[in-house]
Amino acid sequence: MHRHEITSEEWVRLEPLLPPERNRRGRPAKMPNLQFMNAVIYIAKTGAPWRDLPERLGPWKTVHNKFSRWNKQGVFERILGVLSKEADNESSMVDSTCVRAHQHAAGGKGGPKFSVLHALA
Repeated sequence: MHRHEITSEEWVRLEPLLPPERNRRGRPAKMPNLQFMNAVIYIAKTGAPWRDLPERLGPWKTVHNKFSRWNKQGVFERILGVLSKEADNESSMVDSTCVRAHQHAAGGKGGPKFSVLHALA
């Protein structure tokens, strides 16, 4: 098992939330849901572009197409909705990062750079 892959316990919770692997016509899917979810999690955790997906996770274009289709259908929103209800909130993290600009980044005085006298001349 690789570092960015779903464990057996996680898959037991996740599998019932996913659409079936066979579509309406009964054709088998090009890629199993477990392999697809491992690919999506890999992309999410590493931030790698789709084209850099490892070959063991399937063709990048197939994964991207299925991801786009599921995203339009709202599959990921439903999954996150269910999993967020089951969250135990045992360890929550709050980030209070504050970003401030340097005083010299504020710029100079505002207003027009020319006077009325210059406009009349």
